[in-house]
Amino acid sequence: MVTSVQEPTGTADNVLTLHELAMGEIDIEGRLVEASNATLFGSIHVDDHSLGNVIYKPVSGERPLWDFPHGTLAQREVAAYELSEALGWDLVPPTLLREGPYGLGMVQSWIQIDEEVEIVEVAQGDHPDIIRMALFDALINNTDRKFGHLLPIGGRIYGCDHGVTFHQEDKLRTVLWQFRGDPIPQGLLADLDRLETVLPILEELIHPEEIAALLARRESLLTSGTYPLPSQDWPAVPWPPF
Repeated sequence: MVTSVQEPTGTADNVLTLHELAMGEIDIEGRLVEASNATLFGSIHVDDHSLGNVIYKPVSGERPLWDFPHGTLAQREVAAYELSEALGWDLVPPTLLREGPYGLGMVQSWIQIDEEVEIVEVAQGDHPDIIRMALFDALINNTDRKFGHLLPIGGRIYGCDHGVTFHQEDKLRTVLWQFRGDPIPQGLLADLDRLETVLPILEELIHPEEIAALLARRESLLTSGTYPLPSQDWPAVPWPPF
């Protein structure tokens, strides 16, 4: 059972800022072949200076999905980042939309994870970021929270791959069910009041009916005061879970 949660302690030194992500040229160095959509690894250069590494997902490389409007996954990734920042949870690496070598796409700071962290063990525990992440996923209706989408670095846990989120129909699939039915820490419930501050940004990224569903999920979480239970109507854990 979760009763309290600590404040985020800030980003690690090698995480690029939004300002840095918007600068210079993106040089592609490779592709993450396990990803279902085009997910490119590269670096940002200003003149001859490298600012750091990034993940770039061009809209042109998105595969059509039967349940999400085509060409919207990059915007959903940005919406997840913007919501995390508005709530003060710092769960998503800096992410924005910008032009790249293959057109408009999502650009996100690369996280060089701590390979010594046993992520499954951490993900099934009560790390403060995992406590937040479980609630964040319920709020954004994440359909694909796998262990491999959790990024340990410097004592923090970030989350990535938020392209299939914010759907208006309930689709929560996650590996973070250890808090199911538990009371949500009061501090996190209070944070949900900040959601209105980011609505003007979200309205530029996701559809009006998805905004309405987001607000309804927020109200449900505030009313129940507990983490949701797994659905009995669809698989509640993504497969494979990594």
